[in-house]
Amino acid sequence: MRTFSPPAEPTAADYYAVNRGGGLFSEAISQRIGSRIAVVARRHGLSPTALTILNLCLGLLTAFVVIAAAGPVAHGRVPGALVGLIALAGWQLAYALDCADGQLARGTGQSTAAGGRLDVLCDVAVQSALVAALSATAKAQESGTPAWLLSAFAATWMVNLVTSVMQQGGQAPSMVTSRSPAVRTVKLVRDYGAVVALAGLVLIVAPGFAVWFVAVFTLVNGGFLAASIAFTGRSALRG
Repeated sequence: MRTFSPPAEPTAADYYAVNRGGGLFSEAISQRIGSRIAVVARRHGLSPTALTILNLCLGLLTAFVVIAAAGPVAHGRVPGALVGLIALAGWQLAYALDCADGQLARGTGQSTAAGGRLDVLCDVAVQSALVAALSATAKAQESGTPAWLLSAFAATWMVNLVTSVMQQGGQAPSMVTSRSPAVRTVKLVRDYGAVVALAGLVLIVAPGFAVWFVAVFTLVNGGFLAASIAFTGRSALRG
């Protein structure tokens, strides 16, 4: 009697092959970690939605720790390096889980419209909490940080997430399509994995520079929003 062996379980390489990119840092590090998480999740029967919820919980918990410690760090009662290390590890792992849920869904045929919406909503929640944590740190370190700057930082932070969601539907082609090393290096300022890693390093090494982090990325994200409007507007006028 002829028998058939069961299909092999997807490997980390299989999951990585269906990743959605995200930039040089994300592809090299976050998506690769995510592919290994997907393997473990599949082995233990975890669904993509379970990974999405884990991302949400870990991201919010990390932000809560940073916010709660902002004042004590500024006054020297809590080591800033410890809080920064928690932020770096927590936000990076949360992002890796965010990468893993999509890889697991696509690699095992579990993608659903509801799962996709939940993923985006959880991303908004995690990134909103991250913005609140960085703003709280900047304000605690520099009490004179203007409210308008923190407001602008929060308002422009979501530009990357919004344009990323739009690109999934093919509605917002990249303004610079080149994938040369130089261009991809410049685009690191829009790579969520790289930006969060930088935020964690700032909190570890020099939390007093948090206000400069806020200022720089307000300019970067605001500038990208303006450029995106101009680029898309020109395309719309051309019909």
